[in-house]
Amino acid sequence: MNVLLVYPRFPDTYWSFRYALSFQGKRAAQPPLGLMTVAALLPEAWSKRLVDCNVERLRDRDLAWADVVFLGGLPTVVGGPITSSMPAGALEADHIVVGEAENIIAALARDLEQGTAQPLYQAADRPSLDDTPLPALNLIRMNRYSTMTVQYSRGCPFNCEFCDIIEIYGRRPRTKAVAQVLAEFDQLYSTGWRGPVFMADDNFIGNKVRVREMLQAIAAWQTSHRHPFRFITEASLNLADDRELLQAMKDAGFTSVFLGIETPDESSLAAAHKLQNTRRNLLHSIGIIQQFGIEVMGGFIVGFDTDRDDIFDRLVEFIQRSAIPIAMVGLLQAIPGTRLHRRLTEEGRILHGGGGNNTGSELNFLPRMNPARLLDGYRSVLRRIYDREAYYDRVRAYLSRCHPRYRADLSLRTLRALFLSVLRLGILDKARSSYWRFFLSAATRHRRSFGAAMTLAVMGYHFQKITEQILAGEG
Repeated sequence: MNVLLVYPRFPDTYWSFRYALSFQGKRAAQPPLGLMTVAALLPEAWSKRLVDCNVERLRDRDLAWADVVFLGGLPTVVGGPITSSMPAGALEADHIVVGEAENIIAALARDLEQGTAQPLYQAADRPSLDDTPLPALNLIRMNRYSTMTVQYSRGCPFNCEFCDIIEIYGRRPRTKAVAQVLAEFDQLYSTGWRGPVFMADDNFIGNKVRVREMLQAIAAWQTSHRHPFRFITEASLNLADDRELLQAMKDAGFTSVFLGIETPDESSLAAAHKLQNTRRNLLHSIGIIQQFGIEVMGGFIVGFDTDRDDIFDRLVEFIQRSAIPIAMVGLLQAIPGTRLHRRLTEEGRILHGGGGNNTGSELNFLPRMNPARLLDGYRSVLRRIYDREAYYDRVRAYLSRCHPRYRADLSLRTLRALFLSVLRLGILDKARSSYWRFFLSAATRHRRSFGAAMTLAVMGYHFQKITEQILAGEG
Protein backbone atom coordinates (compact mmCIF):
# COMPACT_ATOMS: atom_id res chain seq x y z
CA MET A 1 0.00 0.00 0.00
CA ASN A 2 0.95 3.64 -0.46
CA VAL A 3 0.52 5.45 2.85
CA LEU A 4 0.69 9.23 3.18
CA LEU A 5 1.31 10.60 6.67
CA VAL A 6 0.24 14.23 7.04
CA TYR A 7 1.15 16.52 9.93
CA PRO A 8 -1.04 19.65 10.15
CA ARG A 9 0.25 23.19 10.19
CA PHE A 10 0.97 24.46 13.68
CA PRO A 11 -0.92 27.70 14.48
CA ASP A 12 1.04 30.87 15.10
CA THR A 13 1.42 30.97 18.87
CA TYR A 14 4.26 31.44 21.35
CA TRP A 15 5.00 27.74 20.86
CA SER A 16 5.44 27.91 17.06
CA PHE A 17 8.64 30.04 17.26
CA ARG A 18 7.92 31.01 13.65
CA TYR A 19 9.37 34.51 13.75
CA ALA A 20 12.54 33.32 15.48
CA LEU A 21 13.01 30.39 13.08
CA SER A 22 13.03 32.76 10.13
CA PHE A 23 16.39 34.13 11.30
CA GLN A 24 17.90 30.64 11.02
CA GLY A 25 16.29 29.85 7.69
CA LYS A 26 14.33 27.05 9.38
CA ARG A 27 10.66 26.30 8.79
CA ALA A 28 9.68 24.46 11.99
CA ALA A 29 11.08 23.86 15.44
CA GLN A 30 10.80 20.07 15.52
CA PRO A 31 9.81 17.23 13.19
CA PRO A 32 6.65 15.15 13.81
CA LEU A 33 8.24 12.40 15.92
CA GLY A 34 4.92 10.64 16.46
CA LEU A 35 4.22 10.15 12.75
CA MET A 36 7.83 9.17 12.11
CA THR A 37 7.50 6.46 14.76
CA VAL A 38 4.15 5.30 13.36
CA ALA A 39 5.76 5.06 9.92
CA ALA A 40 8.43 2.79 11.34
CA LEU A 41 5.71 0.56 12.83
CA LEU A 42 3.94 0.11 9.48
CA PRO A 43 4.81 -2.84 7.22
CA GLU A 44 8.24 -2.50 5.63
CA ALA A 45 6.80 -3.36 2.22
CA TRP A 46 4.51 -0.31 2.22
CA SER A 47 5.59 2.83 0.38
CA LYS A 48 5.56 5.81 2.74
CA ARG A 49 5.57 9.56 2.37
CA LEU A 50 5.38 12.14 5.14
CA VAL A 51 4.17 15.67 4.49
CA ASP A 52 4.71 18.12 7.34
CA CYS A 53 2.57 21.11 6.42
CA ASN A 54 4.82 23.31 8.55
CA VAL A 55 7.69 22.89 6.09
CA GLU A 56 6.05 21.99 2.76
CA ARG A 57 2.72 22.07 0.95
CA LEU A 58 0.36 19.13 0.72
CA ARG A 59 -0.04 18.65 -3.03
CA ASP A 60 -2.82 17.05 -5.07
CA ARG A 61 -0.34 14.56 -6.49
CA ASP A 62 0.50 13.37 -2.97
CA LEU A 63 -3.17 12.59 -2.36
CA ALA A 64 -3.54 10.96 -5.77
CA TRP A 65 -0.57 8.69 -4.99
CA ALA A 66 -1.95 7.51 -1.64
CA ASP A 67 -4.08 4.47 -0.88
CA VAL A 68 -4.61 5.68 2.67
CA VAL A 69 -3.88 8.94 4.46
CA PHE A 70 -2.97 9.07 8.12
CA LEU A 71 -4.80 12.34 8.78
CA GLY A 72 -5.81 13.73 5.40
CA GLY A 73 -8.51 13.73 2.76
CA LEU A 74 -8.87 10.15 1.44
CA PRO A 75 -9.69 7.18 3.65
CA THR A 76 -8.29 8.76 6.81
CA VAL A 77 -6.74 7.49 10.02
CA VAL A 78 -6.61 9.90 12.94
CA GLY A 79 -4.64 9.23 16.09
CA GLY A 80 -2.60 11.05 18.68
CA PRO A 81 -3.53 12.65 22.00
CA ILE A 82 -6.70 14.29 20.61
CA THR A 83 -8.37 10.91 20.09
CA SER A 84 -7.77 10.00 23.72
CA SER A 85 -9.51 13.09 25.05
CA MET A 86 -12.46 13.50 22.69
CA PRO A 87 -15.35 11.14 21.88
CA ALA A 88 -14.87 9.28 18.59
CA GLY A 89 -18.11 10.72 17.23
CA ALA A 90 -16.67 14.23 17.39
CA LEU A 91 -13.76 13.30 15.11
CA GLU A 92 -14.44 13.22 11.38
CA ALA A 93 -12.32 10.35 10.07
CA ASP A 94 -12.82 6.90 8.62
CA HIS A 95 -10.67 5.20 11.26
CA ILE A 96 -9.95 6.44 14.79
CA VAL A 97 -6.94 5.13 16.72
CA VAL A 98 -7.18 5.64 20.49
CA GLY A 99 -4.12 5.00 22.59
CA GLU A 100 -0.44 4.52 21.89
CA ALA A 101 0.45 3.07 18.52
CA GLU A 102 2.83 0.22 19.34
CA ASN A 103 0.13 -2.37 20.11
CA ILE A 104 -2.41 -1.19 17.50
CA ILE A 105 -0.65 -0.48 14.22
CA ALA A 106 -0.04 -4.07 13.13
CA ALA A 107 -3.76 -4.92 13.25
CA LEU A 108 -4.71 -1.64 11.57
CA ALA A 109 -2.19 -2.19 8.77
CA ARG A 110 -3.42 -5.75 8.18
CA ASP A 111 -7.04 -4.65 8.02
CA LEU A 112 -6.23 -1.74 5.69
CA GLU A 113 -4.49 -4.11 3.29
CA GLN A 114 -7.45 -6.50 3.34
CA GLY A 115 -10.07 -3.77 3.04
CA THR A 116 -11.62 -4.66 6.40
CA ALA A 117 -10.44 -1.75 8.54
CA GLN A 118 -12.72 -0.95 11.47
CA PRO A 119 -13.99 2.52 12.48
CA LEU A 120 -12.30 2.35 15.89
CA TYR A 121 -9.07 0.83 17.18
CA GLN A 122 -8.43 1.17 20.89
CA ALA A 123 -5.35 0.05 22.79
CA ALA A 124 -6.14 -2.42 25.54
CA ASP A 125 -3.21 -1.28 27.65
CA ARG A 126 -0.22 1.01 27.63
CA PRO A 127 2.68 -0.58 25.74
CA SER A 128 6.20 -1.17 26.90
CA LEU A 129 8.54 1.27 25.18
CA ASP A 130 10.75 -1.70 24.35
CA ASP A 131 8.43 -2.11 21.34
CA THR A 132 9.12 1.38 19.97
CA PRO A 133 11.25 1.33 16.79
CA LEU A 134 13.70 3.90 15.53
CA PRO A 135 11.75 6.75 13.88
CA ALA A 136 11.76 6.92 10.09
CA LEU A 137 14.16 9.85 9.71
CA ASN A 138 14.38 9.21 5.97
CA LEU A 139 10.88 10.64 5.56
CA ILE A 140 11.83 14.19 6.62
CA ARG A 141 14.19 16.89 5.43
CA MET A 142 16.20 17.45 8.57
CA ASN A 143 17.71 20.75 7.49
CA ARG A 144 14.27 22.38 7.68
CA TYR A 145 14.09 21.90 11.46
CA SER A 146 15.96 23.68 14.23
CA THR A 147 15.82 20.80 16.72
CA MET A 148 15.63 17.02 16.51
CA THR A 149 13.54 14.95 18.92
CA VAL A 150 14.11 11.75 20.89
CA GLN A 151 11.68 10.30 23.42
CA TYR A 152 13.01 8.44 26.45
CA SER A 153 9.90 8.07 28.61
CA ARG A 154 6.12 8.54 28.73
CA GLY A 155 3.95 9.40 31.70
CA CYS A 156 4.30 11.50 34.85
CA PRO A 157 3.99 10.46 38.51
CA PHE A 158 2.12 13.59 39.59
CA ASN A 159 -1.60 14.34 39.62
CA CYS A 160 -2.21 17.91 38.42
CA GLU A 161 -5.94 18.45 37.94
CA PHE A 162 -5.67 20.33 34.63
CA CYS A 163 -3.20 17.97 32.92
CA ASP A 164 -4.15 15.45 30.24
CA ILE A 165 -0.73 13.76 30.16
CA ILE A 166 -1.52 11.58 33.16
CA GLU A 167 -4.89 10.65 31.65
CA ILE A 168 -3.39 9.59 28.31
CA TYR A 169 -0.01 8.15 29.30
CA GLY A 170 -0.51 7.28 32.96
CA ARG A 171 1.18 8.10 36.24
CA ARG A 172 3.70 5.26 36.08
CA PRO A 173 6.50 6.54 33.84
CA ARG A 174 7.63 4.00 31.25
CA THR A 175 11.13 4.29 29.87
CA LYS A 176 13.15 3.00 26.96
CA ALA A 177 16.24 0.91 27.56
CA VAL A 178 19.58 2.69 27.49
CA ALA A 179 20.55 0.85 24.30
CA GLN A 180 17.38 2.06 22.53
CA VAL A 181 18.05 5.71 23.27
CA LEU A 182 21.71 5.46 22.31
CA ALA A 183 20.65 3.80 19.05
CA GLU A 184 18.51 6.87 18.31
CA PHE A 185 21.49 9.11 19.05
CA ASP A 186 23.62 7.01 16.69
CA GLN A 187 20.93 7.35 14.04
CA LEU A 188 20.89 11.15 14.37
CA TYR A 189 24.67 11.34 14.50
CA SER A 190 25.06 9.23 11.34
CA THR A 191 22.90 11.72 9.41
CA GLY A 192 25.31 14.51 10.30
CA TRP A 193 23.02 16.20 12.84
CA ARG A 194 24.87 18.39 15.33
CA GLY A 195 23.16 20.73 17.78
CA PRO A 196 19.97 20.78 19.88
CA VAL A 197 18.02 17.61 20.63
CA PHE A 198 14.72 17.78 22.50
CA MET A 199 14.12 14.85 24.85
CA ALA A 200 10.37 14.85 24.26
CA ASP A 201 9.32 13.37 27.59
CA ASP A 202 6.27 14.20 29.69
CA ASN A 203 8.57 14.41 32.71
CA PHE A 204 12.18 13.43 32.06
CA ILE A 205 12.85 12.77 35.76
CA GLY A 206 9.58 10.92 36.39
CA ASN A 207 11.54 7.74 37.15
CA LYS A 208 14.65 8.99 38.94
CA VAL A 209 16.24 5.56 39.34
CA ARG A 210 16.16 4.86 35.60
CA VAL A 211 17.08 8.39 34.57
CA ARG A 212 20.33 8.29 36.56
CA GLU A 213 21.41 5.23 34.59
CA MET A 214 20.38 6.93 31.37
CA LEU A 215 22.26 10.14 32.14
CA GLN A 216 25.45 8.24 32.91
CA ALA A 217 25.19 6.49 29.54
CA ILE A 218 24.40 9.75 27.71
CA ALA A 219 27.44 11.46 29.25
CA ALA A 220 29.70 8.60 28.14
CA TRP A 221 28.19 8.64 24.63
CA GLN A 222 28.65 12.40 24.37
CA THR A 223 32.30 12.13 25.40
CA SER A 224 33.02 9.37 22.90
CA HIS A 225 31.41 11.43 20.11
CA ARG A 226 32.96 14.80 21.11
CA HIS A 227 29.73 16.27 22.48
CA PRO A 228 27.72 16.73 19.26
CA PHE A 229 24.35 17.42 20.97
CA ARG A 230 22.96 19.76 23.58
CA PHE A 231 19.77 18.58 25.19
CA ILE A 232 16.49 20.27 26.08
CA THR A 233 13.75 18.54 28.05
CA GLU A 234 10.69 18.91 30.29
CA ALA A 235 10.73 18.05 33.97
CA SER A 236 9.08 18.86 37.30
CA LEU A 237 10.30 21.47 39.76
CA ASN A 238 11.38 18.86 42.31
CA LEU A 239 14.45 18.53 40.07
CA ALA A 240 15.83 21.32 42.26
CA ASP A 241 15.84 18.97 45.26
CA ASP A 242 18.47 16.66 43.75
CA ARG A 243 21.82 18.30 43.12
CA GLU A 244 23.43 15.02 42.07
CA LEU A 245 20.80 14.63 39.38
CA LEU A 246 21.33 18.21 38.24
CA GLN A 247 25.07 17.61 37.98
CA ALA A 248 24.43 14.43 35.98
CA MET A 249 22.21 16.39 33.57
CA LYS A 250 24.88 19.05 33.19
CA ASP A 251 27.56 16.41 32.56
CA ALA A 252 25.33 14.79 29.91
CA GLY A 253 24.93 18.08 28.04
CA PHE A 254 21.51 19.32 29.15
CA THR A 255 21.35 23.09 28.71
CA SER A 256 17.61 23.86 29.07
CA VAL A 257 14.63 22.48 30.94
CA PHE A 258 10.97 23.45 30.71
CA LEU A 259 9.17 23.46 34.07
CA GLY A 260 5.47 23.74 34.82
CA ILE A 261 5.69 26.44 37.49
CA GLU A 262 2.10 27.63 36.88
CA THR A 263 1.67 30.31 39.57
CA PRO A 264 3.36 31.95 42.57
CA ASP A 265 0.08 31.54 44.52
CA GLU A 266 0.39 28.47 46.75
CA SER A 267 -3.35 28.20 47.33
CA SER A 268 -3.87 27.84 43.56
CA LEU A 269 -1.12 25.22 43.37
CA ALA A 270 -2.74 23.23 46.17
CA ALA A 271 -6.23 23.51 44.67
CA ALA A 272 -4.91 22.26 41.32
CA HIS A 273 -3.10 19.37 43.07
CA LYS A 274 0.26 20.69 41.86
CA LEU A 275 1.65 19.62 45.21
CA GLN A 276 5.23 19.14 43.99
CA ASN A 277 5.44 22.95 43.69
CA THR A 278 4.12 23.67 47.18
CA ARG A 279 5.96 23.98 50.49
CA ARG A 280 8.98 25.47 48.77
CA ASN A 281 10.43 28.81 47.76
CA LEU A 282 9.81 28.72 44.02
CA LEU A 283 12.40 31.37 43.18
CA HIS A 284 15.03 29.57 45.24
CA SER A 285 14.28 26.26 43.50
CA ILE A 286 14.59 27.89 40.08
CA GLY A 287 17.85 29.50 41.15
CA ILE A 288 19.34 26.14 42.17
CA ILE A 289 18.72 24.72 38.70
CA GLN A 290 20.20 27.83 37.09
CA GLN A 291 23.32 27.46 39.25
CA PHE A 292 24.13 24.33 37.26
CA GLY A 293 24.15 26.31 34.02
CA ILE A 294 20.75 24.98 32.95
CA GLU A 295 18.32 27.49 31.51
CA VAL A 296 14.84 27.32 33.04
CA MET A 297 11.92 27.85 30.69
CA GLY A 298 8.63 28.26 32.55
CA GLY A 299 4.99 27.50 31.98
CA PHE A 300 2.49 29.72 33.84
CA ILE A 301 -1.31 29.76 34.10
CA VAL A 302 -3.90 32.35 35.15
CA GLY A 303 -7.57 31.61 35.71
CA PHE A 304 -7.51 29.27 38.69
CA ASP A 305 -10.58 29.43 40.94
CA THR A 306 -8.45 30.75 43.80
CA ASP A 307 -6.78 33.55 41.81
CA ARG A 308 -7.31 37.01 43.28
CA ASP A 309 -7.16 40.35 41.51
CA ASP A 310 -3.50 40.82 42.49
CA ILE A 311 -2.35 37.63 40.73
CA PHE A 312 -1.40 39.48 37.54
CA ASP A 313 0.98 41.88 39.28
CA ARG A 314 2.38 39.06 41.40
CA LEU A 315 3.00 36.91 38.34
CA VAL A 316 4.81 39.68 36.45
CA GLU A 317 7.01 40.38 39.47
CA PHE A 318 7.76 36.67 39.89
CA ILE A 319 8.71 36.19 36.24
CA GLN A 320 11.01 39.21 36.27
CA ARG A 321 12.75 38.06 39.47
CA SER A 322 13.09 34.48 38.21
CA ALA A 323 15.42 35.31 35.27
CA ILE A 324 13.28 33.08 33.03
CA PRO A 325 13.46 34.61 29.53
CA ILE A 326 11.07 32.11 27.93
CA ALA A 327 7.98 32.46 30.10
CA MET A 328 4.94 30.84 28.52
CA VAL A 329 1.83 32.31 30.15
CA GLY A 330 -1.56 30.90 29.22
CA LEU A 331 -5.18 31.03 30.27
CA LEU A 332 -6.40 27.98 32.13
CA GLN A 333 -8.28 25.64 29.79
CA ALA A 334 -10.42 22.68 30.81
CA ILE A 335 -9.05 20.03 28.46
CA PRO A 336 -11.51 17.20 27.72
CA GLY A 337 -10.58 14.04 29.55
CA THR A 338 -8.97 15.79 32.54
CA ARG A 339 -10.18 15.80 36.13
CA LEU A 340 -10.63 19.57 35.80
CA HIS A 341 -12.98 19.12 32.84
CA ARG A 342 -14.98 16.47 34.70
CA ARG A 343 -15.28 18.68 37.80
CA LEU A 344 -16.35 21.75 35.87
CA THR A 345 -18.84 19.68 33.89
CA GLU A 346 -20.43 18.54 37.17
CA GLU A 347 -20.54 22.17 38.31
CA GLY A 348 -22.19 23.27 35.04
CA ARG A 349 -19.33 25.59 34.13
CA ILE A 350 -18.17 24.20 30.77
CA LEU A 351 -18.97 26.57 27.90
CA HIS A 352 -17.94 24.28 25.04
CA GLY A 353 -16.20 20.94 24.67
CA GLY A 354 -12.91 21.90 23.05
CA GLY A 355 -9.78 22.89 24.92
CA GLY A 356 -9.62 26.29 23.23
CA ASN A 357 -6.61 28.52 22.60
CA ASN A 358 -4.89 29.21 25.90
CA THR A 359 -2.98 32.20 24.52
CA GLY A 360 -5.91 33.96 22.87
CA SER A 361 -9.03 35.55 24.30
CA GLU A 362 -11.12 32.42 24.59
CA LEU A 363 -12.29 30.65 27.74
CA ASN A 364 -13.98 27.26 27.54
CA PHE A 365 -15.35 27.44 31.08
CA LEU A 366 -16.85 30.00 33.45
CA PRO A 367 -14.08 31.21 35.81
CA ARG A 368 -14.67 32.40 39.36
CA MET A 369 -13.07 35.72 38.49
CA ASN A 370 -15.06 38.08 36.29
CA PRO A 371 -14.19 36.88 32.74
CA ALA A 372 -13.51 40.40 31.43
CA ARG A 373 -11.21 41.08 34.38
CA LEU A 374 -9.39 37.78 33.79
CA LEU A 375 -8.82 38.49 30.10
CA ASP A 376 -7.70 42.08 30.75
CA GLY A 377 -5.31 40.88 33.48
CA TYR A 378 -3.92 38.15 31.25
CA ARG A 379 -3.22 40.60 28.44
CA SER A 380 -1.56 42.97 30.90
CA VAL A 381 0.83 40.18 31.94
CA LEU A 382 1.82 39.52 28.32
CA ARG A 383 2.21 43.22 27.60
CA ARG A 384 4.56 43.69 30.55
CA ILE A 385 6.73 40.56 30.41
CA TYR A 386 7.35 40.87 26.66
CA ASP A 387 8.06 44.58 26.76
CA ARG A 388 11.53 44.84 25.19
CA GLU A 389 13.27 46.23 28.25
CA ALA A 390 11.63 43.76 30.63
CA TYR A 391 12.54 40.83 28.39
CA TYR A 392 16.15 41.92 27.92
CA ASP A 393 16.46 42.44 31.69
CA ARG A 394 15.48 38.79 32.23
CA VAL A 395 17.93 37.60 29.59
CA ARG A 396 20.77 39.57 31.17
CA ALA A 397 19.93 38.08 34.57
CA TYR A 398 19.86 34.60 33.04
CA LEU A 399 23.25 35.13 31.38
CA SER A 400 24.72 36.25 34.69
CA ARG A 401 23.38 33.19 36.52
CA CYS A 402 23.92 30.43 33.97
CA HIS A 403 26.86 31.60 31.83
CA PRO A 404 25.75 29.48 28.86
CA ARG A 405 28.49 28.54 26.41
CA TYR A 406 27.39 26.94 23.17
CA ARG A 407 29.99 25.52 20.82
CA ALA A 408 31.19 28.23 18.45
CA ASP A 409 29.60 27.95 15.02
CA LEU A 410 30.71 30.36 12.31
CA SER A 411 28.63 28.79 9.56
CA LEU A 412 26.94 30.88 6.91
CA ARG A 413 23.61 30.09 8.58
CA THR A 414 24.80 31.55 11.89
CA LEU A 415 26.26 34.65 10.26
CA ARG A 416 23.01 35.12 8.34
CA ALA A 417 21.03 34.91 11.60
CA LEU A 418 23.28 37.54 13.21
CA PHE A 419 22.98 39.83 10.19
CA LEU A 420 19.17 39.52 10.20
CA SER A 421 19.13 40.16 13.94
CA VAL A 422 21.01 43.42 13.48
CA LEU A 423 18.84 44.40 10.50
CA ARG A 424 15.40 43.59 11.93
CA LEU A 425 15.95 44.35 15.62
CA GLY A 426 18.74 46.93 15.47
CA ILE A 427 17.66 48.96 12.43
CA LEU A 428 14.06 48.32 11.42
CA ASP A 429 12.46 47.69 14.82
CA LYS A 430 10.93 50.66 16.66
CA ALA A 431 12.55 49.45 19.92
CA ARG A 432 16.03 49.32 18.38
CA SER A 433 17.61 51.33 21.18
CA SER A 434 16.74 48.55 23.64
CA TYR A 435 18.30 46.03 21.29
CA TRP A 436 21.55 47.94 20.98
CA ARG A 437 21.89 48.33 24.75
CA PHE A 438 21.39 44.59 25.08
CA PHE A 439 23.78 43.84 22.17
CA LEU A 440 26.57 45.91 23.71
CA SER A 441 26.01 44.33 27.12
CA ALA A 442 26.19 40.85 25.61
CA ALA A 443 29.32 41.71 23.60
CA THR A 444 31.17 43.12 26.61
CA ARG A 445 29.90 41.61 29.87
CA HIS A 446 28.81 38.25 28.45
CA ARG A 447 31.25 37.64 25.61
CA ARG A 448 31.45 33.89 26.15
CA SER A 449 27.65 33.68 26.10
CA PHE A 450 27.21 35.96 23.09
CA GLY A 451 25.73 33.20 20.91
CA ALA A 452 23.13 32.31 23.53
CA ALA A 453 22.34 36.00 24.03
CA MET A 454 21.68 36.56 20.31
CA THR A 455 19.57 33.40 20.15
CA LEU A 456 17.40 34.71 22.97
CA ALA A 457 17.19 38.13 21.31
CA VAL A 458 15.54 36.62 18.24
CA MET A 459 13.35 34.41 20.46
CA GLY A 460 12.21 37.61 22.12
CA TYR A 461 11.37 39.06 18.72
CA HIS A 462 9.04 36.11 18.14
CA PHE A 463 7.35 36.53 21.52
CA GLN A 464 6.92 40.24 20.93
CA LYS A 465 5.35 39.70 17.50
CA ILE A 466 2.90 37.13 18.87
CA THR A 467 2.09 39.39 21.84
CA GLU A 468 1.32 42.26 19.45
CA GLN A 469 -1.07 39.95 17.55
CA ILE A 470 -2.82 38.88 20.76
CA LEU A 471 -3.18 42.46 21.99
CA ALA A 472 -4.39 43.64 18.59
CA GLY A 473 -7.30 41.21 18.93
CA GLU A 474 -8.38 42.51 22.34
CA GLY A 475 -11.78 43.57 21.12
